[in-house]
Amino acid sequence: MVAEHAELIVIDHPLVQHKLTLMRQIETDTQDFRRLLKEISLLLAYEVTRDLPLKYEVIQTPVAETKAPMLVDKNMVIVSIMRAGQGLLDGMMELLPTAKVGHIGLYREPKTLMTVEYYFKLPVDIEQRDMIVVDPMLATGNSAVAAVDRLKETNPASIKFVCLLAAPEGIQHFHEQHPDVPIYTASVDDRLDEHGYIIPGLGDAGDRLFGTK
Repeated sequence: MVAEHAELIVIDHPLVQHKLTLMRQIETDTQDFRRLLKEISLLLAYEVTRDLPLKYEVIQTPVAETKAPMLVDKNMVIVSIMRAGQGLLDGMMELLPTAKVGHIGLYREPKTLMTVEYYFKLPVDIEQRDMIVVDPMLATGNSAVAAVDRLKETNPASIKFVCLLAAPEGIQHFHEQHPDVPIYTASVDDRLDEHGYIIPGLGDAGDRLFGTK
């Protein structure tokens, strides 16, 4: 089941919610966190690609000829906000192996919480392609806004933003800047704390994914 409110799509499938709960638990180690994130990203990918266009082609089954649906040949681009976005990217690439991949390197300045870009690399033929931007956490929304700002400069056909968790403050800020970009998330949590972390959240997704803390 998917609950939709304007440009916010909350994916509340039981499997997604169960795996997210396991990821939240402090005792979940790096190996299990990484596996669960990959599994959830596959489930999220099913929902974010629900509106992909289809065409009908004549095929031959073992018993009969029939017209059957096939995806329209239109490769999309998945853009990972480094570094934690890699965890979502890996799972989505299993479902969408022909998608092109881009990376945006951003970090949050600890005192101001503002976003600093340090890396930007996209496929050369990205214009008028559909983009899926992935980052596990939508906290203040600054990184997501900065990423979409840059991506819109490349003139994509469409952009969707996919995350595990979102804070109300981040959703509001993101949609104030980009009301045309839908957010797909597994949960809208309570709030941000004074350090800009999502509460209850799951900690720092990058650290837990790569075992760096």
